[in-house]
Amino acid sequence: MAYVISDACISCGACADSCPAGAISMGDTQYQIDADACLDCGSCAGQCPMGAISEG
Repeated sequence: MAYVISDACISCGACADSCPAGAISMGDTQYQIDADACLDCGSCAGQCPMGAISEG
């Protein structure tokens, strides 16, 4: 199951920089993960300083 970003996201970009699949991009108000491109590797969750990313 793909990872998801919660409303705790502060749009710092750390997750997007760490994503090997390039599945994370800036949305209208915060970053979002493309579930079809997500590799379920969890590297983004480990980089988020707010703990805003979890398995969906």
